[in-house]
Amino acid sequence: MGDLHNNGGFAENQLSVHHGSLLDFLLFSSPMDDIFTCILSWTSYLRRRFIDFVGGRISRKYRLRNRKYQSLYATKTSGSFHLSRLLLPGCRLAFPFLALRVAWSSILVPWRFAFCYVKRTQAQVYSIISRMERTLRGSSDDIGWLQRTPGMAPVEDGTARFLELLEAIRNGEHTLPNSFVYLFVPGLFSNHGPLYFVATKKFFSKMGLTCHIAKIHSEASVEHNAWELKQYIEELYWGSGKRVMLLGHSKGGVDSAAALSIYWSELEHKVAGLALVQSPYGGSPIASDTLREGQIADKETRRIFELLICKTIKGDMRALEDLTYEKRKEFIMKHKLPEGVPLISFSSEAKVAPGVLATMTQIAHAELPRLPFLKFRNSEFDDVSQLGHQVPIVIPVSAAMALCALHLLLRYGEKSDGLVTCRDAEVPGSVIVRPEQKLDHAWMVYSSKKKNPNEPDATEMCEAILTLLVELGKRKQEEIEKS
Repeated sequence: MGDLHNNGGFAENQLSVHHGSLLDFLLFSSPMDDIFTCILSWTSYLRRRFIDFVGGRISRKYRLRNRKYQSLYATKTSGSFHLSRLLLPGCRLAFPFLALRVAWSSILVPWRFAFCYVKRTQAQVYSIISRMERTLRGSSDDIGWLQRTPGMAPVEDGTARFLELLEAIRNGEHTLPNSFVYLFVPGLFSNHGPLYFVATKKFFSKMGLTCHIAKIHSEASVEHNAWELKQYIEELYWGSGKRVMLLGHSKGGVDSAAALSIYWSELEHKVAGLALVQSPYGGSPIASDTLREGQIADKETRRIFELLICKTIKGDMRALEDLTYEKRKEFIMKHKLPEGVPLISFSSEAKVAPGVLATMTQIAHAELPRLPFLKFRNSEFDDVSQLGHQVPIVIPVSAAMALCALHLLLRYGEKSDGLVTCRDAEVPGSVIVRPEQKLDHAWMVYSSKKKNPNEPDATEMCEAILTLLVELGKRKQEEIEKS
């Protein structure tokens, strides 16, 4: 320790001398020989200081270790002093190897930092690549999973009979019986569409049929709406004594199917059949691609939809989550539809022609206030000022559906109505209807401003679907009686 102290003091004096030489060199000009002499002196000084530092650390380390060994050995024998003298020379012999080890560790430190940085960068690159692959793959592995799942009941094509009934209805033949209560179940965001199923209900009421539109919170989860529909069906049954025929559009069909799947033991004798019109029974690629976790900008997209659904329209985010493939697979495997209920699946394909982009769809109407202060010279116009006027509110819903349908066709090669693919709308064990007419997802509930008299409207379509459902129920009843 004394040697180290003396060496340290000598080195500090030498440091002050060289520091003064360096200061003189910086302030005054020196010959070239003085410059090299100063550099060599500084190099030798730093080398000695490094060796002294390493030697001091190693000596201190082994001195502490020898003291530990001495204390342990002193409990068994009294030769601790001789053991110390034997161990210290070994420490001096091991000094070069330890110095080499310390130097090698010092050299490896920056390489270790570089390796950790490269490894972290590699993990980030792999994460980005995985997100890109998940985003590009999308729902290609999920579309049509119902048809690929073993154990699912086969479907029956009833398009031909549907077209026959539709033609008869257009010719004035209406055969829907008054022995049922017809309940229309609207889909997602129906609370914000005042014309949802209104025209169809008016048409059915004129024919003397008991018809209702389910007043449910469409932006709620599927299980919540299933409970509400169960209560609604029981109320209609006990109030009229008639069984209920259900026609659900979009998410309304999913909610109706959930009510029958979960509460069939209580609804078996109260429900006569169910028609699912453009319903994402197997799931929707639009909902899945929007809310899929692990894809690019998944958190940002979810925040946007939470703002729109939860904050703006006061809905439940689960209403959209329940339409994803993941949630639908989980629900269907847990709650399957009963085998005895008559089922009809209606799927359609939207137009993707450029002319559809100019189509406007009426979603509501505004009532203008009365103008009693207006007076006309002719008395026959006086009543006009006392009447309110309805102004239609139109938006390009059909144009949006056409763009979505074109997107699904180009990306997945699947035909759709804009939101639901044809394969995902087909319920196992049902009679499927594929109309020839090109219909987007909103056509069945909203009236277009460009009506074609040569084509059936939504009201006639609904009547034909329910007529086919009544025939299917009679056929199932006959099969049960024969068996």
